Amino acid sequence: MSQLAEASRAALSDGGSLADNIPAFQPRPSQQRLAEAVARAFEQRQVLLAEAGTGTGKTYAYLVPALLSGLKTIISTGTRALQDQLYHRDLPRVRDALGTGLKTALLKGRANYLCRYRLEKAKGEPQLQKGMFGSREQASQFQRVVAWSGRTKMGDLAEIDALPEDSPLIAQVTSTAENCLGSECPFWGDCFVVQARQRAQAADVVVVNHHLLLADLALKQEGFGEILPGAQAFVVDEAHQLPELAAQFFGEGLGARPLVELARDALAECKEVQGALAVMQQPAQALEQATRTLRAAMEVLPARGTRQRAMHDDGVCEGFDGLAEALVQLSTALDSLREASPGFEGCHARAQDFIARLDRWRAVRDYDEFAEPDDGVRWYELSPRGFRLQRTPLDVSGPLRAHRERSQAAWVFTSATLAVEGRFDHVATRLGLYQPETLLEPSPFDWATQALCYLPPNLPEPMSRDYNGALIRALRPVLEASSGRAFVLFASHRALREAAESLRDSPWPLFVQGDAPRHVLLQRFRESGHGVLLGAASFREGVDVVGAALSVVVIDKLPFAAPDDPVFEARLEAIRRAGGNPFRDEQLPQAVIALKQGAGRLIRSETDRGVLVLCDPRLLGKSYGRIFLDSLPPLPRSRRIEDVVGFFDDGTQTPSHAKAMEADFPL
Repeated sequence: MSQLAEASRAALSDGGSLADNIPAFQPRPSQQRLAEAVARAFEQRQVLLAEAGTGTGKTYAYLVPALLSGLKTIISTGTRALQDQLYHRDLPRVRDALGTGLKTALLKGRANYLCRYRLEKAKGEPQLQKGMFGSREQASQFQRVVAWSGRTKMGDLAEIDALPEDSPLIAQVTSTAENCLGSECPFWGDCFVVQARQRAQAADVVVVNHHLLLADLALKQEGFGEILPGAQAFVVDEAHQLPELAAQFFGEGLGARPLVELARDALAECKEVQGALAVMQQPAQALEQATRTLRAAMEVLPARGTRQRAMHDDGVCEGFDGLAEALVQLSTALDSLREASPGFEGCHARAQDFIARLDRWRAVRDYDEFAEPDDGVRWYELSPRGFRLQRTPLDVSGPLRAHRERSQAAWVFTSATLAVEGRFDHVATRLGLYQPETLLEPSPFDWATQALCYLPPNLPEPMSRDYNGALIRALRPVLEASSGRAFVLFASHRALREAAESLRDSPWPLFVQGDAPRHVLLQRFRESGHGVLLGAASFREGVDVVGAALSVVVIDKLPFAAPDDPVFEARLEAIRRAGGNPFRDEQLPQAVIALKQGAGRLIRSETDRGVLVLCDPRLLGKSYGRIFLDSLPPLPRSRRIEDVVGFFDDGTQTPSHAKAMEADFPL
């Protein structure tokens, strides 16, 4: 055993540094094995792909060798919430327990930091404020941001508890790569983004999220220089999210919101330059109007679709022509003012960039939409008041592999959901990994006594018109047995809304995705003690409710990707052309990993108990159903509601009881 592996195991063992210094720490052999594997990867500059089931304690398992190695390490997490938890809670605990004096830093994307220049612009523009504040609440939030700006040391907007993550105010007080003035900014010396990057450069361990990690890769690929400091080791937690996010970052997009922001920023700059308003007012207003006109024309389209589908409509084509013309007019007006201020120079560069992006998205090709996989797929997505145009590559394994090899660093990819039937082939291919070291550590929980998998009998096929009604009828006796305390995951928002309507008269408090911000819903659900939480695909991850408040997880259908997803459709077509099997090679493994994510919400600690309800009859009626079931933890299975009632009535479940149910299970 290597020196670092041995030291890591010792720190995580009974009588080790963590057991002695962190209250309630429990040594776990699976955690120690994972730490050893991470340590070996660090020492040998290898690539490790490791699935660590819920309860393994993977965060401590990679933090210990990272801190003991002395290597410059970047740790990337799936979301900003996990990033904050890792940096503010887990990392200090482990660092203090080990007694290391290493410097650590938290680095987020620029959209998380206050921009003093844009704040001053917003404060000084009554008309801008009038457009910015859609409500008295937003005006109040702006005043809180202004008050906070005078005392903050880091400039991280997460410090403001009352500011929702989706507040439109955020775009007005933060910068983007396009509108940042760089060293020309009058506040450059006090820039929070610059300061955060400087701290990251000086730190031994830097905590980022996948968006920032991938933005760094994309910038390096385009030759604009890196955001993140060079590192000797990378740990990518929640690694199952990386391929989809990478497809976004190695692609290219343009949306209604950046277009409107460009028009408003150009007008805001006029305050500093005499006579500029007369030049800018008409083209800026024309760009806003052209953006709104295009969105109105796109109302006839499905919510998502390919470029081909959008350009088949004459009205949409006219809308695009109008937008292109308005962008050119704005660029021409800005060109005459470029020398007047750095702000106008920046706006002109943005206008030129948007013109080029729009031209590339609209470009008519002589070949079919799916004929050139290297070019990716061009598609659009509509929101209630906006749109997004996107070009997405179908295969990101190449750029991911190139960056990894160029770094000459150790890379650890880990998650609770990476393997399908115990194999890593699917995720390794998508990440561009060739014969990586692998480790599969199952969840250490006592599944035979802590959990039960219930598959309701006699449900119709999922495409049946009565499926949702039959599901709710099958679900009610489960909820009665558990006294609510359930999280129900739906494959579609329509099914979610129908279920919410059906359960409105139930005796349990009902919490429905979309009725309130996510964190508010989760907090209310926890506090209710016997509520029922209804969510869709985005709730498969990040729902972490420990204890009796969540004792049932229901999954309505196998989570196969939506057939109307243009990127997924193009990816399947590319696999088919290459001689592969789209269902076996892509649809099935993606759905298995998604099911594992949803099922992972049930048991979060050694004392949790609960029932996983899998409603889709294809689990038993189709040959591929066994692949799903075999990829889940070893839960006892039953088709009898009496076993669910007994599970909650008895309060205990013996291994012999579990085996008896297993013997009766028709598989």
